[in-house]
Amino acid sequence: MDRVRPGGPTRVGVPQPRARVVLAEVSGREDRAARTRTELAQQTRVGEALVKGLVRAQLALALRLSLVVMIGLGGLPWLFAIAPAVGRVTVLGVKLPWLLLGVASFPFLIAVGWAYVRLAERNEQDFTDLVQRPER
Repeated sequence: MDRVRPGGPTRVGVPQPRARVVLAEVSGREDRAARTRTELAQQTRVGEALVKGLVRAQLALALRLSLVVMIGLGGLPWLFAIAPAVGRVTVLGVKLPWLLLGVASFPFLIAVGWAYVRLAERNEQDFTDLVQRPER
């Protein structure tokens, strides 16, 4: 019984010769990137140092933006304590401290959160570029 295969007609039960598939040569740049990814995956000293650098960058960013929030929101009560006249100012019938702490604080926190996400993604992109950077 004959069966037709894509390579042409063959007999059932007759083994077909294996086709050898050869991939294109890999450049040195891809070798280095693969090696770096392997170091990251296998948690070698180099990979550990790269990850520690990313973690430090993310921690430094978080601490800087936390400081901005602490100064921005934590400084307002100090301002009202030091300059009581500022605390007595009214805008549209509402006292300024209520407007700043109760209303303006939310857009401020959203802006800081947006900045954090953007800068954290930039840190991660820099890390990815470092890992995949071609060897010079």
